[in-house]
Amino acid sequence: MAGVKITWLGHSAFLLEAEKKLLIDPFISGNPIAPCSPEEMNPDVIAVTHGHRDHLGDTIEIGKRTGCRIISIHEVANYIKSKGVFAEGMNKGGTVHVEGIKLTMTEALHSSSIDASGFSFDGGCPAGFIIRINGHSIYHAGDTGIFGDMQLIGELYEPEIALLPIGDRFTMGIKEAAKAVELIRPEIVIPMHYNTFDVISQDPLEFKQAVESKTGAKVIIMQPGQSIEL
Repeated sequence: MAGVKITWLGHSAFLLEAEKKLLIDPFISGNPIAPCSPEEMNPDVIAVTHGHRDHLGDTIEIGKRTGCRIISIHEVANYIKSKGVFAEGMNKGGTVHVEGIKLTMTEALHSSSIDASGFSFDGGCPAGFIIRINGHSIYHAGDTGIFGDMQLIGELYEPEIALLPIGDRFTMGIKEAAKAVELIRPEIVIPMHYNTFDVISQDPLEFKQAVESKTGAKVIIMQPGQSIEL
């Protein structure tokens, strides 16, 4: 297996770098903890979990500037295309191969609307992604509550790393996310979707203790702009 560099850009936004660069949920402008600007992003692929403003984010602007490939659920892809930017739709359970990266769309328990459209477009359903890149398997859960089939996701795709929301209110909180780790059984967990705004304020050290006291997974608490390498 070759290397993969994972950088957290705050909230649910991550940049995965191998031979190609994959940007996930690029909520950068308007994100008070983002360590960069949209203009600094030059991905080969963008993956969008759902249409809410804090996930679709700067996708259209980055796509227009770079011509990168954009992957999302069918309805969100239709909205992106309506803005003159090419996007490729898919749906849950399906897999696409793009720029040497394998993306499988998974379930997520949440809602979805395209805020930026004035709700004139159907937002489809929220989703997560299993990402196979350079021989590694990474699970970005998207915005989600806990659900029993996370165990099936773990069995089918054996993700080494799980990127899980812990912010509560709109997603899983610490208790639920810690239980999700038991179901998924990754080697490493990175918490996300917390402390961007006061309403999703959480202590990641509490999550780390909850996970590491009950599972063999290691929790890595990242700061926006920080990277790890596999």
